[in-house]
This record gives sequence, C-alpha cells and structure tokens, in this order.
Amino acid sequence: MNPIIQKTLGGLSKEYYVRQFLFGLIFPAILYFISSQGTADGMPASLILLCIVNAFLYPYSRFVYESVVGYILGDTVLFGSIFVVAITKYITMSICWAAAIFIAPVGLVYLYFYHTKQDTNKQSQSDA
Repeated sequence: MNPIIQKTLGGLSKEYYVRQFLFGLIFPAILYFISSQGTADGMPASLILLCIVNAFLYPYSRFVYESVVGYILGDTVLFGSIFVVAITKYITMSICWAAAIFIAPVGLVYLYFYHTKQDTNKQSQSDA
C-alpha cells in the first residue's frame, strides 16, 4: 500500500474508525428522514454525495476535535447533568460531521507527520 495512504487514511485504529463511522451514520439517516418527508424525489444527488464524503471523513474530523479538547482540558474531569452533556455531545458531533470535509484534512496531515516521525524514531533506534 502507498505509504502516504497508510500513514493518513490508515492512521487511526480500526476500532476507533469503525466506532466513529457508525456514530457518523446518524446524521445521513436524519437527513434522509427529513428529506423524504413531504417530497417524492427524496435527497438530491449532491446531498447524497456530501453525506457519503462526510460519513467517511467524520472519524478524522472527530479525531481532530478530541485531540484539541484533550490538549486544552488535559486530565480535567467535568461534571454536569446528563441532559446537558448529551446535548453538548450531539452538537459537537453534528458540527464535526457537517464540517468534516474541512476539518478532516487537518487530522490527515497530523496523522501523516505523526506516523512519519514514529517511523523515523523506529529506524534510528534499530540503527543504534
């Protein structure tokens, strides 16, 4: 496999990617349900294409969000009502999904440089 693709698209663990991908399927389902109400045509082809692209890029977008929040909060634990936490989680997920086409490239670039650095460190340790 091409090393660039391996370091970027293959940069997340399979478990993390599948989990986030499945959560990301909530939004195309909601859009499909909303668009099928009251119209005979359903979703336009451009919206279907955007849903497909965003669904596949959502895990990388979520990775960027979680990395930034993790960096800012560190090991801080926040407490709140389950309702507020659920609404906040839904809002952040929907923003990450809707903007995945713009946010995910940041994550892909980060993963490329991170895995390149890891490969360089492994190679320098094996040479020593």
